[in-house]
Amino acid sequence: MNRRAFVTGLGAVLAAATAARAQQAGNVPRVGILLPGFRPSPERIARGPFIVPMRELGWVDGRSVVFERRYANERPELLPMLARELIASRVDVIVTSSTPATRAAKEATATIPIVFSEVSQPLSQGFAASLTRPGGNVTGIADVSLELMPKRFELLKELVPGATRVALLVEPEYYLPNIIQGVLNDSKRASRALGLRLETFEVRTSENFDAAFARIRQSRAEGLTFIDSLLFFGQRARIADFAIKQRLPLVAALPEQAEAGALLVYNGNQRQIWRQAAMYVDRILRGAKPADLPVQDPTAFELIINRRTARAMRLTIPPSLLLRADQVIE
Repeated sequence: MNRRAFVTGLGAVLAAATAARAQQAGNVPRVGILLPGFRPSPERIARGPFIVPMRELGWVDGRSVVFERRYANERPELLPMLARELIASRVDVIVTSSTPATRAAKEATATIPIVFSEVSQPLSQGFAASLTRPGGNVTGIADVSLELMPKRFELLKELVPGATRVALLVEPEYYLPNIIQGVLNDSKRASRALGLRLETFEVRTSENFDAAFARIRQSRAEGLTFIDSLLFFGQRARIADFAIKQRLPLVAALPEQAEAGALLVYNGNQRQIWRQAAMYVDRILRGAKPADLPVQDPTAFELIINRRTARAMRLTIPPSLLLRADQVIE
């Protein structure tokens, strides 16, 4: 063994020993991760859109940082309990995804920093005093999915130029009433400008879907979309299956919905959003205060097209859309 290899190996051993001693002494920061979905496989966790940029920033799980993960398994009622578990484990910062997870964390602590992603209209929901200076212990990356509803109607019209009717699924209690009403008003204006007649169908529980689907069939809709919520995310395969069987182009918001069979997805780029969140966690672990970190919007957007679904529906995707797609599922 040459001297350089020996020194390099010795350095790695000493670094690992130092990290282990620091962890035993309680000096390694702990990052809580509160998510509404199911626990992914260890391989997917290791390649996760938050873990990878954290590693690139120098935060390696089990060495320079400890990640405490909690998953609600698509049961949002568990989120408050899971948030309290994270606080009891003495985390230094909590990372959340979705409005319910963020609300659960905020109601559980007013002192531990919280960095959110995928939260729509954080000012209206009381998560921040202002976008430039949030003022409390909560900041993060806003979800602009609601603001992108008009763009999804444009994409639907581009997919099916002759369409005149579109169905919109809504879970009315997921957002505050003023937020829901604002999105509905914007959606009606946007669809009307495109020559589309918009009809809304309320769904409150998973048991309501069959009745809503029956009403959509009767409405003779030629396209389908929804105001995103945890219920619709959890039922994404069911919604996509209905849309494919009825040959209804389904426009959604998240990559997982495209993987489940949605024809088209348009939203902020999820990997970039999580990278932005990781950069905020990095700054907080190095001493920054969430009150001073502005709430950010996504810096990149993505268009995903599922050609497998298009073939099942015998629908031809316009070449102009395919050229603009960031990902095509074959």
